[in-house]
Amino acid sequence: MRRFAMTNPVRPAIIHPMRRLLVVISTVGLAACGGGGAITVPRPASLTPVATDSAVAWALATRPTENREIRFRWQFRDDQGAAGGRGRIRLATPDSARLDVQGPLGSGRAAAFVSGDTALWADPENDVKRLVPNYPLFWALLGIVRSPASAAVARRYADPALTAWQFQTGADTVDYVRTAGTPARLIAEVRQAGKKIGTVETVFGPDGLPATARLIVPSVPARLDITFVSNQKAKAFASDTWTPPQP
Repeated sequence: MRRFAMTNPVRPAIIHPMRRLLVVISTVGLAACGGGGAITVPRPASLTPVATDSAVAWALATRPTENREIRFRWQFRDDQGAAGGRGRIRLATPDSARLDVQGPLGSGRAAAFVSGDTALWADPENDVKRLVPNYPLFWALLGIVRSPASAAVARRYADPALTAWQFQTGADTVDYVRTAGTPARLIAEVRQAGKKIGTVETVFGPDGLPATARLIVPSVPARLDITFVSNQKAKAFASDTWTPPQP
């Protein structure tokens, strides 16, 4: 299975609505420049350095312990208009996800396979060359925290209302905030060289599973809203789940 090279993307003037969804869900690496709506990120007064092992343990606790079959509705908006439809994610432990999306009446089908911090393929594959994957935001849409790199500096704040973590690698940071209110929320914000790449807010239902999620990409600007329709335990997936669609 061929891996696609990561490149610095040039945003196309016109892109199919379903492909625009894949651009935003799977890869949001454009330089931030403000706009596009806002998600309020709680900012604790101080974060205390902690061992990276503690951060890894917290992140791993957010992963599902069993395979999941997830279905959702989506609505995407940017400066070119709006598009919507439905989608499906087959999530295999520990961190493999097959994403399929389509528009109304089955139009504009697209798919991608993400394993951990790597996009192994996407169809239509030409769109992959325009993208720089940002995996913390992709996984945060599912309520999952990605573990920090071994070289990252981890900082933490916790009180009864919220837990905040920051993972810093050089000039890049990933901030996570988990609130304990009703409903509970997970917020993730990614900055590269100090510039905001995107922010995700995922809201959990009474069962502890994601109910809704929102992604804001300030550079486009663009906004993706997801409503989860079902999230069920799944049996082992067929081997062709992880292969690209056949023409």
